[in-house]
Amino acid sequence: MDIGEYRPGSLDLRKVGINRDYWYPVARASDVRTKRTLAVSFAGDPIVLARTESGEVFALEDRCAHRQVPLHMGVVKGEWIQCCYHGWCYEKSGRLARIPYLADGGRIPPEARGVRAYPCREAYGLIFLFPGDRARAGASALPELPEWSSGEYRAMYFTRNVDCHYTFMHENLMDMNHQFLHRRLMGGIQPVMLDYRHGDDWVEADYRFAGGKPHAGANFLVMGGKRANSVDRDYELMTVRTAYPHQHLMVWRSHSDVIAIRLFAAYVPIDAEQRRNRSFGILMVRKPKIPGLLSAAWPVIRYFAESVFTQDRIAVEAEQRAWDAQGGDWNREISPVLIELRRVLAACGEPAVHAAARSDRARAAAAEPSRGFGARS
Repeated sequence: MDIGEYRPGSLDLRKVGINRDYWYPVARASDVRTKRTLAVSFAGDPIVLARTESGEVFALEDRCAHRQVPLHMGVVKGEWIQCCYHGWCYEKSGRLARIPYLADGGRIPPEARGVRAYPCREAYGLIFLFPGDRARAGASALPELPEWSSGEYRAMYFTRNVDCHYTFMHENLMDMNHQFLHRRLMGGIQPVMLDYRHGDDWVEADYRFAGGKPHAGANFLVMGGKRANSVDRDYELMTVRTAYPHQHLMVWRSHSDVIAIRLFAAYVPIDAEQRRNRSFGILMVRKPKIPGLLSAAWPVIRYFAESVFTQDRIAVEAEQRAWDAQGGDWNREISPVLIELRRVLAACGEPAVHAAARSDRARAAAAEPSRGFGARS
């Protein structure tokens, strides 16, 4: 299949559904407070996050099995979530635990059904969800972000909705040749691709940048990565990597083997058509030796990073509008890195019809009564 350029009958990458059998961030951990709920969505599936009195976060289908009222409208009591309508109570496994107005202490009828539960983990200041086959969750690893837990780095978070298919976001970050878009922030800097590598589910590219006078925020970003004469390299190096379904961007200063910044990015489809996504980013910036210098520069770094992302968002949303107007992907891609990326996204993703069918099957399975009572967990 031709995935580099659109032709009638060729694969349209914007119709490839995201693979659910991976861990995806769906919220900032700080947004899920103790004894509170938060409504999120994954590819059209409504999900409620809840933090119990003990501090644990769990995730359930956001519908009461009784009258389909969203569970995020309910309350958290102890380790349960209770529907706001008739008070039905659910455990973190999705099992129906109590119907308070029944006789015999709320004994559950055998035919009563619970709701679907999703594997859920808290890491790196985010809540990660496994929306696919829960039997595969244990074999799927969270991304590795060693800088996040290091005292040598400070983290900055980004979360926002972007009105485009998630694959546009992958292409935007992977292809540094779009720096002309950021000319007011990056000056006359020109990217030069040095090398690229790829495998079945990953692709990465190395870039160097020549010329230009970037915004002060760009210089502040890398000021903590200096290590004189430890590497025989007289230029700053950037490596961008897609390890499906996440992305990483790393920068090293000249003559340094210390990562000055690492950006982790993930794009989570919101709607069933997967033409809108919730983007999550963690920018980890290495601290310079001078105490307090990074804190002083933090507002400038935030302004620079937010400005770059705003320009990127405008571009990818324009790409989505063109796809809508043209009725297909007319892109003429010539970058070998982007062609490899498109291959990875196509190979690892799912045809949209299959993705929708899997979601329907999962909901149907969750609705089936288990032995006795309660839901499949």
